[in-house]
Amino acid sequence: MNQVVWTIAGSDSGGGAGIQADIKAMQSFNVHGCTVITALTAQNSLGVEALNPISTEVIESQLLALASDMPASVIKIGMLANVQQIQLISEHLKHYKATWAEPPLVVYDPVAIASSGDLLTEEDTVSAIKECLLPLVDVVTPNTHETQLLTGVYLIGPSAVKEAAEKLTDFGAKALIIKGGHWDYPSGYCIDYCVQGEQEYWLGNEKIQTPHSHGTGCSMASVIAACLSKQYPLKDAFILAKAYINQGLKAAVRYGEGIGPVAHTCFPTNLADYPQVIEAGSWLGDELDFDCPVDFTMAAGFAECDSKQLGLYAVVDTVDWLEKCLAEGVKTVQLRMKNADDAALDESIASAVMLGQKYDAQVYINDYWQLAIKHGAYGVHLGQEDLQTANLIAIKEAGLRLGVSTHGFYEMLRAHNYRPSYMAFGAIYPTTTKDMTGQIQGLEKLEKFVPLMADYPTVAIGGIDLSRAEQVASTGVGSVAVVRAITEAEDYQAAIAKLKQLVEGQS
Repeated sequence: MNQVVWTIAGSDSGGGAGIQADIKAMQSFNVHGCTVITALTAQNSLGVEALNPISTEVIESQLLALASDMPASVIKIGMLANVQQIQLISEHLKHYKATWAEPPLVVYDPVAIASSGDLLTEEDTVSAIKECLLPLVDVVTPNTHETQLLTGVYLIGPSAVKEAAEKLTDFGAKALIIKGGHWDYPSGYCIDYCVQGEQEYWLGNEKIQTPHSHGTGCSMASVIAACLSKQYPLKDAFILAKAYINQGLKAAVRYGEGIGPVAHTCFPTNLADYPQVIEAGSWLGDELDFDCPVDFTMAAGFAECDSKQLGLYAVVDTVDWLEKCLAEGVKTVQLRMKNADDAALDESIASAVMLGQKYDAQVYINDYWQLAIKHGAYGVHLGQEDLQTANLIAIKEAGLRLGVSTHGFYEMLRAHNYRPSYMAFGAIYPTTTKDMTGQIQGLEKLEKFVPLMADYPTVAIGGIDLSRAEQVASTGVGSVAVVRAITEAEDYQAAIAKLKQLVEGQS
C-alpha cells in the first residue's frame, strides 16, 4: 500500500497553516508527506505581510524530482498563487492520471483567503480553477467563504449548501466536503457536509470556542488525504478529519499575539472529540429540516446485554447448527437465515428462542425483528440499512437487545446515535459469506474501534478462523464472531473448544 502523500501548497512562516500544517497532520496519521512549495508567505499570528509566488520552473523541478522516485497515492493541493501555477499543476495532474500505474487521488483545498481575511491568490484565478483544476479533482474541501467565491451561492441553509455542492460537481469535482466552521446554523453548532455520488453525509458538533484556529482547513484536507492513502472510504476520512480538528481546537495554545494555530496531536482517540452523524429523525436533523420517512421514529438506549464480554459468538444458518453450538457451551449465538419461506422462518425462530432458554444462552435473530418480537427472542441483530426501516420503538419496548453491524468509523458513529446493546465491527478479514469489497477493516482499525466504543460490548466479525482468533481477541474486543470456522470444521466440537480457549481464555 503506497502511503506517500504529496502536498502542493504555500509555506506559512508562522508555522500554522500551509505546508507546515500539512506535514504535521499527515505525520499524525503515519503517512509520509512530500512537499511542492508554491509560495513563500511572510506571515505570523496577526496576518499575512507578504506573498511571494514561486516560479513555475521551480515548482516543476520539485514535481519532476518527486515523480521520478516517490510517486504519490494521494496529492493534496492547497494554495496556488496565480493562473500560471494552476495551469502547470493541472497539466501534471492530467499526466499522472493518464500514465501512472496507480493514478493518484487528488484532494483540493481551495485556499483563497487566510483566517485573518487576507487574500492569498490573484483575483483571476477562480475561472482557471473551475476550467483547469476542478475536472481533475477527486475531493474538493472549501469552507463557506470559498464555496461562495467559487459558486456564487450564499450558504444560508441546508438547501443552499446542496445547491452549491451541485455547482461544484458540475465543474467536475467528483466529491466534495463543505466545511462549516464559518457557518453558524443552527446557532452554536458547526455543521459539515460531504457528498459523493448519490451519497451525502452531514456531521455536527457544538462550536469549540477558541480564537486559535489558524490552519484548520489545511489540516483537515491533509488528514482526508492521509486517510485516503490508507484506503479509508471518504466518509471515514471525513469523520476522522473532523475529530482530529476538534481535538486540535481543544488543545490549541497561543503562539504570538493574534490567531494561534490549531494543535497537531495524534489519531483521535476520545469519543468526545468526534462529531455527531446527523440523520433524519435526530434533533439536529430536525433543525436542518431533513425529510424523515413517515413510518420512522428514532429510538435510542436499548436493553443492556448480560455482560460486556460476549465471548465466542457463533453465527449459523440453521436451527440444527444453533443447537450444536449451544450444546457445546457457546453462550452467544445468532441465527442468520436467508431465503427461507415465511412458515419455515417462523418455526425456526420459535425453536431458536426456546433453545436459547433451554441452554440459558443469548440467541440473536438476524434481520427478522418482527418474528423476534413475536417469539420473545433475547435480541435482534440489524445491519446499517435496516435502521431506517425497522420499528426500533417496538424492538425497544419489547425489551429485546439490539446488535448493529458497522463497517468503519462513520457507520460506528452512526450506530452510536441509537445506543444499541452491542456493536459489531467488520469485516476484519475478507470473507466468502458476503461481498465486503471496500469494507475490510483489519486489525489496525479494530484496535482503534474498541477503545472508542468502550461503553459497549464489542464484536469482531468477518473472515475469522482458528488461525486468526487469538490475534483478533488480543485487540481487547469483547467477542469474536465466527461463521465457517465452526460449520466447515472437520471436527466442530474440537473447533468450538479451541475457539473458546483462544477467545475466552478457557482451557
